[in-house]
Amino acid sequence: MANKLKIFLFYMIAFFATQSAAQVPSSIPAREFKPPTYVLMEKIVENGEVIYLEYLKELYVYPPLVFTSKKQEKFYWRTVRDVKKALPYARLASKEVNKLNIELLALPDDATRRKHVNDFQKRIFRQYEKPLRKLTINQGKMLIKLIDREHGINTYELIKAYKGSVPAVFWNTVAKFFGSDLRAEYDGSDKDRIVERVITLVDAGQL
Repeated sequence: MANKLKIFLFYMIAFFATQSAAQVPSSIPAREFKPPTYVLMEKIVENGEVIYLEYLKELYVYPPLVFTSKKQEKFYWRTVRDVKKALPYARLASKEVNKLNIELLALPDDATRRKHVNDFQKRIFRQYEKPLRKLTINQGKMLIKLIDREHGINTYELIKAYKGSVPAVFWNTVAKFFGSDLRAEYDGSDKDRIVERVITLVDAGQL
């Protein structure tokens, strides 16, 4: 049953993610890279004195977490793992949905738009089936939630917008059978506050 859910999540998620930044090869082989011997800094002159400026990244400070059990601690670090895995895909999803919307607006009629969406979907499946299949069940659920965070619309509404109400209802019924919900919405101020904390620290390079 777990494998079926992973396959199901792949079909839902792959429709919205087109590429992973981690898959873009570097144009400079690692052995040819040489670290710079100097750093350019901004400077100002005050009262005849040169003052060099360095901008520091924001540092976020939260109250320390107090775990009441090993199970709770394990859950937290699993959340960290799942956020790190799912967040890049959620952001790519938002970016690519916006891009797709712009492309669809430029097309002349509904038939052409439907064909464009179908071609888009086929290309996603062909290119990214393997990496998306590697997501765990929890990472798939996290991705569904983070899509809502990044794009401001849940996965159910995205499917409904591109595929219609009937497919959206069908896939959400299947998702609920496996303990998930495509209507899941992100609430960073309450039920998802720990996830929001993890995202903030990950983005700041503190986690």
